[in-house]
Amino acid sequence: MRRHWSLFATASRYALIGHARNHFAMLLVVVYIPVWIGLAYVTIPDRPAPFRLRATGEILSPPGNHLTQITGALNAVTLIAGFMMFAATFTGGAFDRRLAMAGYPRYHLVLAKLSALTLVCAAIAAYATAAVGCAWPPRQPLVLAAALFCAALTYGALGVVFGSVLRREVEGMFAILMISILDVALQNPLSSSGSDSAVVRFLPTYGAVQASMSAAFSDASAAQGLVIQFLWLIGAACAGFLVFRRRTRNALRPERKPRVPAASGRGTAQGTEGALPPAEPGPSAERVRPT
Repeated sequence: MRRHWSLFATASRYALIGHARNHFAMLLVVVYIPVWIGLAYVTIPDRPAPFRLRATGEILSPPGNHLTQITGALNAVTLIAGFMMFAATFTGGAFDRRLAMAGYPRYHLVLAKLSALTLVCAAIAAYATAAVGCAWPPRQPLVLAAALFCAALTYGALGVVFGSVLRREVEGMFAILMISILDVALQNPLSSSGSDSAVVRFLPTYGAVQASMSAAFSDASAAQGLVIQFLWLIGAACAGFLVFRRRTRNALRPERKPRVPAASGRGTAQGTEGALPPAEPGPSAERVRPT
């Protein structure tokens, strides 16, 4: 048990150090989240924006700037978590593969990455919830933080998938950026007239959007949205584990040893005599008799 804990602690320490060295991601967390939420509060009109919440069926009419702040917070945490995990997986893929080929257990590596991702997403979700609370108090701040946390975890797992599958860094960054923007924008009633469509139920952050809207603007239960988002999280985590396992596999074929024929039971000499017949004596071997 102590050995497993030591392996897990070592891998977790290296994973956290890798995230801490990503200074650009740290800058995004500190600056981008409050700036994005603050600009949405200042620039978007505060006129009521009525819409029907599919998770509860109730009609909500929050101010437009409050609604944009919630979707902006979701967009910010998903982008940051996805970027961080993609960068960590993309840059550390060769190191992880060498560790796995040297005998380091893959399960400890994956659990360490998930633990580091959990800590990072918890900090991001708490920070985004606090930034929203500076402008106006959400009805259920803990549920709002939980929804942001699950959304960030989902995109963090997707970042692991993209970091293991894609070959160039710009491809992964572009994929995460476009998926997050389309995902959240299509569910924003201010920017999309089809936010009440049945198609949005298949988007990665559908459950988080429903839960965060319910937590921010009503006292209704957001359990259904959290359950849906948790299912997305499980699927993304399983996909991340499979591609990580495939990438860290040993691609070299095992060397084949030459097949040695088994010796016969009566000895090596007899086996050799059976395999190679004795040579017949030639003319030079005949004895010359004296006349």
